[in-house]
Amino acid sequence: MSKIYIPAQSAEDWQQFLAEPEEQWKPGFSARAFAYCWQEADGFPLEVKRIFRGTVLDGLGMLLGFPEHQVPLPGGTRPSQSDLWVLARKEKELVSIAVEGKVSEPFGPTIGEWYKDASKGKMERLAYLQEQLGLSSPPPLGTRYQLLHRTASAVIEAHRFPARHAVMLVHSFSQTNEWFDDFRFFVNLFGKKAEIGRLVTVGEVEGVLLHLGWCKGEEKYLYA
Repeated sequence: MSKIYIPAQSAEDWQQFLAEPEEQWKPGFSARAFAYCWQEADGFPLEVKRIFRGTVLDGLGMLLGFPEHQVPLPGGTRPSQSDLWVLARKEKELVSIAVEGKVSEPFGPTIGEWYKDASKGKMERLAYLQEQLGLSSPPPLGTRYQLLHRTASAVIEAHRFPARHAVMLVHSFSQTNEWFDDFRFFVNLFGKKAEIGRLVTVGEVEGVLLHLGWCKGEEKYLYA
Protein backbone atom coordinates (compact mmCIF):
# COMPACT_ATOMS: atom_id res chain seq x y z
CA MET A 1 0.00 0.00 0.00
CA SER A 2 1.51 3.30 -1.13
CA LYS A 3 2.40 5.98 1.40
CA ILE A 4 2.27 8.69 -1.30
CA TYR A 5 -1.02 10.54 -1.79
CA ILE A 6 -2.06 12.94 -4.56
CA PRO A 7 -4.45 15.85 -3.79
CA ALA A 8 -7.87 15.93 -5.47
CA GLN A 9 -8.64 19.01 -7.55
CA SER A 10 -12.30 18.04 -8.08
CA ALA A 11 -14.80 15.35 -7.09
CA GLU A 12 -14.09 13.59 -10.39
CA ASP A 13 -10.59 12.79 -9.12
CA TRP A 14 -12.14 10.43 -6.57
CA GLN A 15 -13.48 8.05 -9.23
CA GLN A 16 -10.11 6.48 -10.01
CA PHE A 17 -9.84 4.99 -6.52
CA LEU A 18 -13.10 3.00 -6.69
CA ALA A 19 -13.10 -0.78 -7.04
CA GLU A 20 -15.47 -0.51 -10.04
CA PRO A 21 -15.10 3.07 -11.34
CA GLU A 22 -17.59 2.84 -14.20
CA GLU A 23 -20.29 1.01 -12.25
CA GLN A 24 -20.08 2.99 -9.02
CA TRP A 25 -19.70 6.49 -10.48
CA LYS A 26 -23.29 7.30 -11.42
CA PRO A 27 -25.80 9.95 -10.28
CA GLY A 28 -27.76 8.62 -7.31
CA PHE A 29 -24.96 6.29 -6.22
CA SER A 30 -23.22 6.85 -2.90
CA ALA A 31 -19.67 7.10 -4.25
CA ARG A 32 -20.51 10.06 -6.48
CA ALA A 33 -22.85 11.85 -4.04
CA PHE A 34 -20.34 11.40 -1.23
CA ALA A 35 -17.38 12.69 -3.26
CA TYR A 36 -19.21 15.80 -4.50
CA CYS A 37 -20.44 16.61 -1.00
CA TRP A 38 -17.03 16.38 0.68
CA GLN A 39 -15.06 17.99 -2.14
CA GLU A 40 -17.44 20.95 -2.22
CA ALA A 41 -17.29 21.36 1.56
CA ASP A 42 -13.49 21.62 1.57
CA GLY A 43 -13.58 20.39 5.15
CA PHE A 44 -16.46 18.88 7.10
CA PRO A 45 -19.88 19.13 5.41
CA LEU A 46 -22.46 21.02 7.49
CA GLU A 47 -24.33 17.90 8.64
CA VAL A 48 -21.05 16.41 9.85
CA LYS A 49 -20.17 19.58 11.75
CA ARG A 50 -23.59 19.41 13.40
CA ILE A 51 -23.09 15.89 14.69
CA PHE A 52 -20.03 17.03 16.65
CA ARG A 53 -21.75 20.02 18.26
CA GLY A 54 -22.38 19.69 21.98
CA THR A 55 -20.01 16.71 22.25
CA VAL A 56 -16.39 16.35 23.37
CA LEU A 57 -15.51 16.86 19.69
CA ASP A 58 -17.29 20.20 19.36
CA GLY A 59 -15.07 22.51 17.32
CA LEU A 60 -13.22 19.64 15.65
CA GLY A 61 -11.11 20.71 12.67
CA MET A 62 -10.34 18.55 9.64
CA LEU A 63 -6.63 18.26 8.83
CA LEU A 64 -6.50 15.73 5.99
CA GLY A 65 -8.86 13.38 4.15
CA PHE A 66 -7.94 10.23 2.22
CA PRO A 67 -10.57 8.73 -0.17
CA GLU A 68 -10.79 4.93 -0.31
CA HIS A 69 -8.27 4.59 2.52
CA GLN A 70 -7.16 1.01 3.21
CA VAL A 71 -6.28 -0.44 6.60
CA PRO A 72 -4.68 -3.92 6.60
CA LEU A 73 -6.27 -6.58 8.81
CA PRO A 74 -4.88 -9.97 9.87
CA GLY A 75 -6.42 -13.23 8.72
CA GLY A 76 -6.48 -12.49 5.00
CA THR A 77 -5.34 -10.18 2.23
CA ARG A 78 -8.41 -7.96 1.96
CA PRO A 79 -8.13 -4.69 3.94
CA SER A 80 -10.87 -2.54 5.42
CA GLN A 81 -11.41 0.25 2.88
CA SER A 82 -13.19 3.40 4.08
CA ASP A 83 -14.89 5.70 1.60
CA LEU A 84 -12.96 8.43 3.39
CA TRP A 85 -10.56 8.43 6.29
CA VAL A 86 -10.06 11.77 8.03
CA LEU A 87 -7.34 12.88 10.39
CA ALA A 88 -8.74 15.72 12.49
CA ARG A 89 -7.76 17.69 15.56
CA LYS A 90 -9.53 19.04 18.62
CA GLU A 91 -7.15 21.44 20.38
CA LYS A 92 -4.08 19.27 21.12
CA GLU A 93 -5.78 15.90 20.49
CA LEU A 94 -5.85 14.05 17.17
CA VAL A 95 -8.98 12.25 15.95
CA SER A 96 -9.20 9.29 13.54
CA ILE A 97 -12.45 9.21 11.54
CA ALA A 98 -13.58 6.40 9.20
CA VAL A 99 -16.50 7.61 7.07
CA GLU A 100 -18.83 5.27 5.20
CA GLY A 101 -21.00 6.83 2.48
CA LYS A 102 -24.38 5.26 1.78
CA VAL A 103 -27.55 5.70 -0.26
CA SER A 104 -29.56 2.52 -0.72
CA GLU A 105 -26.84 -0.13 -0.75
CA PRO A 106 -26.75 -2.44 2.30
CA PHE A 107 -23.84 -2.93 4.69
CA GLY A 108 -23.04 -6.30 3.16
CA PRO A 109 -23.14 -9.70 4.83
CA THR A 110 -23.85 -10.33 8.47
CA ILE A 111 -21.23 -11.94 10.68
CA GLY A 112 -23.19 -15.18 10.37
CA GLU A 113 -23.08 -15.06 6.56
CA TRP A 114 -19.44 -14.01 6.38
CA TYR A 115 -18.32 -16.54 9.01
CA LYS A 116 -20.09 -19.54 7.48
CA ASP A 117 -17.61 -22.42 7.00
CA ALA A 118 -15.06 -20.20 8.73
CA SER A 119 -11.41 -20.57 7.80
CA LYS A 120 -8.57 -20.20 10.27
CA GLY A 121 -7.97 -16.74 8.80
CA LYS A 122 -11.54 -15.63 9.46
CA MET A 123 -11.34 -16.89 13.02
CA GLU A 124 -8.16 -14.89 13.51
CA ARG A 125 -9.69 -11.76 11.96
CA LEU A 126 -12.89 -11.90 13.99
CA ALA A 127 -10.95 -12.31 17.24
CA TYR A 128 -8.75 -9.37 16.25
CA LEU A 129 -11.71 -7.11 15.45
CA GLN A 130 -13.36 -8.04 18.73
CA GLU A 131 -10.17 -7.12 20.59
CA GLN A 132 -9.80 -3.80 18.76
CA LEU A 133 -13.33 -2.79 19.73
CA GLY A 134 -13.05 -3.94 23.33
CA LEU A 135 -15.96 -6.37 23.02
CA SER A 136 -16.02 -8.94 25.82
CA SER A 137 -17.74 -11.58 23.68
CA PRO A 138 -18.09 -12.32 19.94
CA PRO A 139 -20.64 -10.05 18.21
CA PRO A 140 -24.08 -11.53 17.45
CA LEU A 141 -24.37 -13.30 14.09
CA GLY A 142 -26.82 -10.63 12.89
CA THR A 143 -24.18 -7.89 13.15
CA ARG A 144 -23.11 -6.43 9.81
CA TYR A 145 -19.48 -7.37 9.19
CA GLN A 146 -18.75 -4.09 7.39
CA LEU A 147 -19.71 -2.02 10.42
CA LEU A 148 -17.46 -4.16 12.59
CA HIS A 149 -14.29 -3.88 10.53
CA ARG A 150 -14.87 -0.26 9.50
CA THR A 151 -15.13 0.79 13.13
CA ALA A 152 -12.06 -1.25 13.99
CA SER A 153 -10.14 0.51 11.21
CA ALA A 154 -10.80 3.88 12.87
CA VAL A 155 -9.42 2.51 16.15
CA ILE A 156 -6.39 0.95 14.44
CA GLU A 157 -5.50 4.24 12.78
CA ALA A 158 -6.04 6.08 16.06
CA HIS A 159 -3.35 3.89 17.63
CA ARG A 160 -1.05 4.36 14.64
CA PHE A 161 -0.88 8.16 14.65
CA PRO A 162 -1.64 8.23 17.68
CA ALA A 163 -5.03 9.84 18.25
CA ARG A 164 -7.07 10.20 21.41
CA HIS A 165 -10.40 9.64 19.63
CA ALA A 166 -11.70 7.24 16.97
CA VAL A 167 -14.96 7.87 15.10
CA MET A 168 -16.90 5.65 12.71
CA LEU A 169 -19.39 7.81 10.87
CA VAL A 170 -22.08 6.69 8.43
CA HIS A 171 -22.85 9.55 6.03
CA SER A 172 -26.09 8.51 4.37
CA PHE A 173 -27.74 10.27 1.45
CA SER A 174 -30.81 8.04 1.65
CA GLN A 175 -33.79 10.27 2.30
CA THR A 176 -35.58 7.37 4.01
CA ASN A 177 -32.61 6.36 6.19
CA GLU A 178 -32.26 2.92 4.62
CA TRP A 179 -30.31 0.40 6.72
CA PHE A 180 -30.34 2.56 9.84
CA ASP A 181 -31.72 -0.43 11.76
CA ASP A 182 -28.48 -2.30 11.07
CA PHE A 183 -26.50 0.62 12.45
CA ARG A 184 -28.74 0.81 15.51
CA PHE A 185 -28.23 -2.93 16.11
CA PHE A 186 -24.46 -2.39 15.95
CA VAL A 187 -24.49 0.50 18.42
CA ASN A 188 -26.54 -1.66 20.79
CA LEU A 189 -23.57 -4.04 21.07
CA PHE A 190 -21.91 -1.37 23.19
CA GLY A 191 -24.98 -0.86 25.36
CA LYS A 192 -25.83 2.47 23.70
CA LYS A 193 -28.74 3.85 21.69
CA ALA A 194 -28.29 5.23 18.17
CA GLU A 195 -30.06 8.32 16.87
CA ILE A 196 -29.81 9.98 13.46
CA GLY A 197 -27.71 13.13 13.66
CA ARG A 198 -26.26 12.29 17.08
CA LEU A 199 -22.74 11.19 17.96
CA VAL A 200 -22.63 8.43 20.59
CA THR A 201 -19.57 7.75 22.73
CA VAL A 202 -19.56 3.98 23.20
CA GLY A 203 -16.45 3.39 25.28
CA GLU A 204 -12.69 3.54 25.62
CA VAL A 205 -10.29 0.97 24.17
CA GLU A 206 -6.65 1.10 25.31
CA GLY A 207 -6.71 4.86 25.72
CA VAL A 208 -8.80 5.61 22.62
CA LEU A 209 -12.31 7.00 23.05
CA LEU A 210 -14.64 5.46 20.46
CA HIS A 211 -17.61 7.32 18.98
CA LEU A 212 -20.27 6.21 16.48
CA GLY A 213 -22.60 8.40 14.44
CA TRP A 214 -25.07 8.54 11.56
CA CYS A 215 -25.65 11.78 9.70
CA LYS A 216 -27.97 12.53 6.80
CA GLY A 217 -26.54 14.10 3.64
CA GLU A 218 -28.30 16.63 1.43
CA GLU A 219 -30.54 15.23 -1.32
CA LYS A 220 -29.06 17.56 -3.96
CA TYR A 221 -25.88 15.50 -4.12
CA LEU A 222 -27.82 12.52 -5.45
CA TYR A 223 -28.12 14.49 -8.69
CA ALA A 224 -24.54 15.75 -8.89
